[in-house]
Amino acid sequence: MPHRFVITCFLIAVGFAAKAQVNDVTTPLHMLKPDYPHAYGAPEVDDIELVLSTMYDYLNRVTPAQLVDRTSGKVISDYTTVDENSIMKQGDFRLTSYEWGVTYAGMLLAAKQTGESKYSNYVSERLEFLSKALTAFDAFADKNPDTKYQLMRTLHPHALDDCGAICAAMIKATKEDKANNLDWIISYQIDYISNDQFRLHDNTLARNRPQPNALWLDDLFMSVPALAQMGSYSGETKYFEDAVKQVLQFSDRMFNDEKGLFMHGWIQEMDEHPQFHWARANGWAVMAMVELLEVLPEVHPGREQVLDILQRHIRGLANYQDGTGFWHQLIDRNDTYLETSATAIYTYSIARAINRGYVDAKVYGPMVCLAWNAVATKVSDSGQVEGTCVGTGMGFDPAFYYYRPVHVFAAHGYGPVLLAGAEMIELLKNHDIQSNDSATMLYD
Repeated sequence: MPHRFVITCFLIAVGFAAKAQVNDVTTPLHMLKPDYPHAYGAPEVDDIELVLSTMYDYLNRVTPAQLVDRTSGKVISDYTTVDENSIMKQGDFRLTSYEWGVTYAGMLLAAKQTGESKYSNYVSERLEFLSKALTAFDAFADKNPDTKYQLMRTLHPHALDDCGAICAAMIKATKEDKANNLDWIISYQIDYISNDQFRLHDNTLARNRPQPNALWLDDLFMSVPALAQMGSYSGETKYFEDAVKQVLQFSDRMFNDEKGLFMHGWIQEMDEHPQFHWARANGWAVMAMVELLEVLPEVHPGREQVLDILQRHIRGLANYQDGTGFWHQLIDRNDTYLETSATAIYTYSIARAINRGYVDAKVYGPMVCLAWNAVATKVSDSGQVEGTCVGTGMGFDPAFYYYRPVHVFAAHGYGPVLLAGAEMIELLKNHDIQSNDSATMLYD
């Protein structure tokens, strides 16, 4: 009998014997290691900080804070020479977009939670640059009122996207002494939100696209955090009143009580309202409520109503989390792709709700651990965030949402991941997270 055949027979016999030994009598089957798609259980603070630091290194490298001449490409150092040919030096992302307002907020929170000043320095350096650049452009516009210039819509917004998130970030940075000379820019932006943005007859913030009298769920985040921060910063209660009004009036029209989810769009003239529960828009809504409650006075009469909607929304989101830890592009349609930015926003918002005592840590802590572990797999070694849906308008058919592209340069992913990681550090510091019968559990 050939030697090789003898060896093969022996290995087969050993294999059958090993399999025979694994049964209900010989093996504690409940202790077998599950085949999770990524890490399961409590994240490590060091691992979160590594993710945040990797992202910082990338973003610090690819978001230059300089003006250059459009024709020559030469860096402008004397801002008194700024004119219509002066443009931002091109990087991977825009420093004044609403997405970057979220990124500044994420950097500020990362600085708090890690103790690393590099994150807040990122914000300070870029907001100081923007202050100087906008001052120069404003002076240029005074002398040339009919000439268009870059950053024009930061000073003179045409939509909530132009001002809401960046305004909230500027107020946060000013309150934390991480930025100076922003009050005059903040005043332009908050004035637009309060007085110039189109509204319905009951003062609900609205748009006239893609249909007249349209509510976009996104606009809760493009307005409420800025209004709330302005109420806190100025001491004027009218901003709190408006912020609470928006949450309640959007919810009256757009919150599905049965599912605990918001529809993405609502058109006043429609008798029926198609319900597409787009993930990131629901993220904007849940984050807007968390940001509002952070500064809304405890005695405000609308606080309990906002908190109730937040709690019901978080319960609705929890019901649809995928087993991987992510949420789907359309939350209630699990044949749509798993989306990173929304999962990161939910991670931040629910972790913040746990940390502030709005929801029970024992109930929701395990799911945010699962969510963060999922999100962390989408940050590449180079610091780019993968799996983020690109900017998305309002649609009334499923294909519109099913086939939206994802891209590493979709800026919507970066701020939410920074916020999520920073808030998870707070959760890990304040809770005892253990594995009990292989399941993640939070204890007092």
